[in-house]
Amino acid sequence: MEQESYERKFPQYLSSPMQVLWLETDDLGIAVFCFMVASIFKGWFWLLVIAGPLLYMRAKLKYPRGFLKHILYLSGVKDLEGYPTTFQKEFLE
Repeated sequence: MEQESYERKFPQYLSSPMQVLWLETDDLGIAVFCFMVASIFKGWFWLLVIAGPLLYMRAKLKYPRGFLKHILYLSGVKDLEGYPTTFQKEFLE
């Protein structure tokens, strides 16, 4: 029997966020949203494609990691998966 070798890349830093080019995934989401707004409204809105992610990256430095998910949760846009609801008194893992 031949021994199979499984080769997978192991990340150098386990806590580092996934990146596409120089943008993290939340920055990329803001860039895609700004691109959609700019393609609908045209004109000066194309500046949002560059200014939106840059302003978000500057604002992101002031807050802890994952604050965008919590803002979307508090506004009712997105649910947090794997967590108990707000009104649940007991939680068993």
